[in-house]
Amino acid sequence: MTVGTSLLGQLLLKAKLITEDQLNEALRIQRLEGKRLGSVLLKLGYLNEESLITFLSRQYNAPAINLSDHKIDTSLLKLIPYETAKRYQLIPISKDGAGLRIAIADPSNNLAIDDVRFLSGMKVLVHVAAESAIMEAIEKYYPKKEAKVVLRGRKGDGKDVMEIEDLNKVIGSALEDITVIEEKEDKEAPKEVDAPIVKLVNGILMNAIRSRASDIHIEPSEDILRVRYRIDGVLQPVLKLPVKMKNAITSRIKIMSHLDISERRLPQDGRIKLKFGDDREIDFRVSTLPTLFGEKVVMRILDKSNLQLELSKLGFDEQQLMDFYDAIEKPYGMILVTGPTGSGKTTTLYSALSHLNKPGVNIMTAEDPVEYNFFGINQVHIREDIGLTFAAALRAFLRQDPDIILVGEIRDFETAEIAIKAALTGHLVLSTLHTNDAPSTIARLINMGIEPIMVSSSVILIVAQRLARKICENCKEQEHISETTLLKAGFSPDIVKDVKCYMGKGCPECNNTGYKGRIAIHEIMPIKDELKEMILQGAPAADIKKEAVRLGMSTLRQSGLKKVINGITTIEEVLRVTFED
Repeated sequence: MTVGTSLLGQLLLKAKLITEDQLNEALRIQRLEGKRLGSVLLKLGYLNEESLITFLSRQYNAPAINLSDHKIDTSLLKLIPYETAKRYQLIPISKDGAGLRIAIADPSNNLAIDDVRFLSGMKVLVHVAAESAIMEAIEKYYPKKEAKVVLRGRKGDGKDVMEIEDLNKVIGSALEDITVIEEKEDKEAPKEVDAPIVKLVNGILMNAIRSRASDIHIEPSEDILRVRYRIDGVLQPVLKLPVKMKNAITSRIKIMSHLDISERRLPQDGRIKLKFGDDREIDFRVSTLPTLFGEKVVMRILDKSNLQLELSKLGFDEQQLMDFYDAIEKPYGMILVTGPTGSGKTTTLYSALSHLNKPGVNIMTAEDPVEYNFFGINQVHIREDIGLTFAAALRAFLRQDPDIILVGEIRDFETAEIAIKAALTGHLVLSTLHTNDAPSTIARLINMGIEPIMVSSSVILIVAQRLARKICENCKEQEHISETTLLKAGFSPDIVKDVKCYMGKGCPECNNTGYKGRIAIHEIMPIKDELKEMILQGAPAADIKKEAVRLGMSTLRQSGLKKVINGITTIEEVLRVTFED
């Protein structure tokens, strides 16, 4: 999360630099005037600049700098527009190899640091300086006036004129590196998008790639058009635009993804393929949805270069990895991966197929949609609108002499029945279900109408998984967690005194969230003879779970706690993504 001004106040209060009454008064004035909390505290005389700078420097591990004693490299000012520098109260001061050193009044403002990183294309090295000194330097070194960029609508009568003072904030300086592949040419299409809008949309896409985002949300409201990125599984706001721009931006995205720009009443789905740099291609899966204030656009980013297909690097512990390898090496049977949307199920299945993909094996997949394509694997895109359902694809597969079949998702009895029969007749079948844990998958199949004997005979392994954010290695530090909290989280009493927990303090590398990247937490349940007998007897999921744990299964919570012990993630994150056992 972004460190907000109220958190800064709490930190100052904890450090006994201000009193609670002073903080409340400063917050009240801040709400009225809309200024930074630090500025308000200085104005009220509750803090002096030297104390505030020293505190911020220590708290955010950013060296303090006296601008009056430092020579500013004026050639760097072109990297950061005047309005951006003034708005964020920052100024570039020097280059350090591939890094750009900046002085900033508020080092907790990760949005400002992100914008500087995006605009400059360089790693940002943060220094803390006095707000007054920064503003004085900005006025001294920058040109007095910056030109505005004007975006015009189709009518050109003045009513559709929209102004953005900092278009460079979004579009950056390296947009020549983006190329739309096989963009549809349509001479009859209305000319709703001009060059600035094209650059703006390209900039939003490029910035998402650079920010390691998995999804882009463009959401209209009554007053603004909000852009958010999902980074490490959490949505983060990155941009607010005039709401008048919604139709132009949506039209540009629709043209890029071959959708009907005149249809704004119904949802649409499309795809954009971009070339990024010389040899990197990235797909964007586009979905539009009519809402109260206009069409919302969500784009899923599919970057094959970031796809991790090495099974040993997916987060399995040693025993789980052995169980998984043992299952996928079997000649027939069914392997199910379960979890909510966005829990990494597709990556786990693709990793298994990548391991099994050999010249002597016929692998066929039915997916909705096909997210990544792989050489040597026959992939089918499900289209229910023309009757190509999962069940229909599966029937066709069985006439295509398959060895391994992947079914994107088992949604109904018909698909489940065909998949299980395929697993019983000499094929290895991999698929997904939406269940909370591995044991409840058995009950889900039986509730669909599958006979218990068919389930016990066909299913050989069930994997439940979640994605947890990893602690940022750049700002990782040990944190104290009480024994009561550790016990409540699920640690056994005999090890609780020896458990060391870590957290990310927050730094520019992780956008001050304390997390960077994600890792999977798994619950792997091989269907051993004891469990097969319980399935035949119709045992409830809770009893199956107890027996599976007795046989050596680590639950999702237990697997997550192992990653806490190993310093990979935090207790807070494990509690967020797993249920109590």
